[in-house]
Amino acid sequence: MNLNSEIEFYAELRLLDKARLLNLFLHELAEEARATYGPNEQVHDGQHLRFVNELYHRLTRVIEQLLAEEATRPGDDVVLRMLLAPRADKVAERLVFNAYARAIQGFESYDTTVLMGS
Repeated sequence: MNLNSEIEFYAELRLLDKARLLNLFLHELAEEARATYGPNEQVHDGQHLRFVNELYHRLTRVIEQLLAEEATRPGDDVVLRMLLAPRADKVAERLVFNAYARAIQGFESYDTTVLMGS
């Protein structure tokens, strides 16, 4: 995965589509996080469950800022680097990369978003 090309792709999206992509990513990340606990909801990898929770916390705020068109939201490169920059923790890196890859694959299969009154 080429970080710079992912930043370029994301930067070209409309605000609503950026929010859609991040939301789809969070959905896929939740799927990845299921590996951190067992069938009886016994957490066996609390470190990575907390990592996912922290990423959720940050990205839901970014999505809110995108939808509100806040000028103070983080730059596109900051958001993508937060997600896709190499990590010392390779398990966390794999969680993010797997979720991002599925999100991009699912996102690209959509037609352009059409809003009522646009």
